[in-house]
Amino acid sequence: MLLSIREIVWETADACSLIFDSSFAYEPGQYLTVSTPVGARCYSLASSPFSGSMPQIVVKRVAGGQVSNWICDHVRPGDQLSCTGPAGRFTPSSLSADLLLLAGGSGITPIMSIITSTSGSPALIYANRDASSIIFKDELDGLLPVTHWLDSERGLPTADGLAALILPYREREAFVCGPEPFVAVAEKALQLAGVPDSRIHIERFEPAAVGDIDATVSVTIDGRTHDLPWPAGRRLLDVMIDADLNPPFSCRQGQCGACAVRMTSGEVDLLNNEILEEEDFADGYILACQAIPRSPSISITYF
Repeated sequence: MLLSIREIVWETADACSLIFDSSFAYEPGQYLTVSTPVGARCYSLASSPFSGSMPQIVVKRVAGGQVSNWICDHVRPGDQLSCTGPAGRFTPSSLSADLLLLAGGSGITPIMSIITSTSGSPALIYANRDASSIIFKDELDGLLPVTHWLDSERGLPTADGLAALILPYREREAFVCGPEPFVAVAEKALQLAGVPDSRIHIERFEPAAVGDIDATVSVTIDGRTHDLPWPAGRRLLDVMIDADLNPPFSCRQGQCGACAVRMTSGEVDLLNNEILEEEDFADGYILACQAIPRSPSISITYF
């Protein structure tokens, strides 16, 4: 679907809200996959579907982030973006329950949607680099008590430190969103505080397919070539892992480059890229953890 931009609001120096000009059905905590000329990326909806406000996403500029930087530099009110979705299951089963919410940086986006949709009394722990990087600071202060964790004051979040903050709320359903390092620490903290895994919910982007193409991929790795089915919307890294290959990877967020592989034929979309530069694309490199198929036949090699 094509969505027109009604308004752009800069929430911080490097994060802006895009407010769309038309409404559509979605659930609190869901996201859209936004396509741009430099790739596609998933962005969570920050608005509530029950408030009557227009749908809203937040785009945070990151170093080397092709899609986020393109949006921040080029998109203006009145422009249109091609989006798929909404998608995702990061939605509470009950919006009247008292929830425990943990967010890091721009991970506040789907959490904000949940906060403004619930009739319960949520508790929020929100980690940021410093006070100037807090997204939705004024809105949050008017909605609920917030426990802020600022790296500039406490250092990076630790499992023990977060666990102490979580303890009073350990009987609640917990929802976690943020960069992968924060998510890993928060998940460990919840376990240390005694929250069972069945009550821990983490946002994982499993995007609607851009172009909705089923493909086959020829993978040359460890001296052998494997022809694999590549279903629409599945990430290349997951396809290879499911086939019992041994592809290198680390962050799974498109931020480290450990999963980079050279594509020798075909086309893909990258849902996020915060590491590859134009010269890398010119040499054929893609990120396996973020690639979904755009043509019916693709070949990649680790040599």
